[in-house]
Amino acid sequence: MITEFRSHEYYMRLAIAEAEKAFKIDEVPVGAIIVYKNSIIAKAHNQREMLSDPTAHAEMIAITQASAFLQNWRLSNTTVYVTLEPCAMCAGALVQARAKNLVYGAKDEKYGACESTVNLVNDPRFNHRLNVVTGVLENECSLLLKQFFLEKCRDD
Repeated sequence: MITEFRSHEYYMRLAIAEAEKAFKIDEVPVGAIIVYKNSIIAKAHNQREMLSDPTAHAEMIAITQASAFLQNWRLSNTTVYVTLEPCAMCAGALVQARAKNLVYGAKDEKYGACESTVNLVNDPRFNHRLNVVTGVLENECSLLLKQFFLEKCRDD
């Protein structure tokens, strides 16, 4: 069986496409993709406003989809692509889910919990840590967020 390798940039572009969906429905534009054995098993974007649910972050929705696909709460050997550094809730969920890899685009200096404010995904006190790659298509991911919040400021 031949499996095709796809680059981090390839999958991050798909996560950006999810973030663009969020932008179009007036949600903070964050997108997530989860890959297992070179196949996309989950894709999601923020839906907090639409669902009136503070936990409806792209990562949380994608984790639920991936767990359903694998029929297992353990997301071992998965790679999670997200356009923005995960917050404490999402980083904690990725640790709890035992995801293997995390690849993210833009840093979140205010809420990021993988590097910026704390590092939950590599805390030595936990029994599971993730391999982390940062800054993949960072400019594109950041620009989308900046555009969204600029428009929000103009609307006010």
